[in-house]
Amino acid sequence: MSNSVYKFIEMVGTSPTSWEEAAKIAVETASQSLRDTRVAEIKDLDMKLEDGKVALYRATIRLSFKYQS
Repeated sequence: MSNSVYKFIEMVGTSPTSWEEAAKIAVETASQSLRDTRVAEIKDLDMKLEDGKVALYRATIRLSFKYQS
């Protein structure tokens, strides 16, 4: 079995619909440029408000991917 090294990055996804959609968008966008993504964990959920109403859901994720040297 070979040794592996993984790197973590944080990303923020946004959606006008839900936190789940915001997290999904962040993961799918990151996967377009990163190889071997492994695990995403939700670090923070918040909302942008406009005129006292929810305008945007935001999900901050911590994403790991296999480090390639």
